[in-house]
Amino acid sequence: MDARLLLLALCTGVGLGFLLLAVRQLMTVARLWVRGVLVTGTVTARVPGDRRRTGLVVFTDHLGRTAVLDPGAYGPLRGLPPVGGTVPVCYPRDRPTAARLWTPRYLMSPAFGWFLTATVAFVCGTRLTR
Repeated sequence: MDARLLLLALCTGVGLGFLLLAVRQLMTVARLWVRGVLVTGTVTARVPGDRRRTGLVVFTDHLGRTAVLDPGAYGPLRGLPPVGGTVPVCYPRDRPTAARLWTPRYLMSPAFGWFLTATVAFVCGTRLTR
């Protein structure tokens, strides 16, 4: 088999895989927009011994139970306010543990990253096979 054809096939397959992940992320956001419950959460500090710098988001679900959302290491880059601030949180009605921050940067940054990676894979496949 020709090496260029193999490289093109691999880059195309990887690009399609990343593109499918981007579409999956967008579908998750669309499902939350249609069927999700929107509440307001409060950013609280972590335990003093924890080395992670971001805060946790505490919110109450539709049944009155308290739930905690960990926005991850990139929380401040994705629109998480400082400790004491409030932020909108959206979750599927039957799964408050699958909550997400309802900020555009938090919702769209994974899809943008997957789309950018798919574009790089497609471009590498077309440029390397010339």
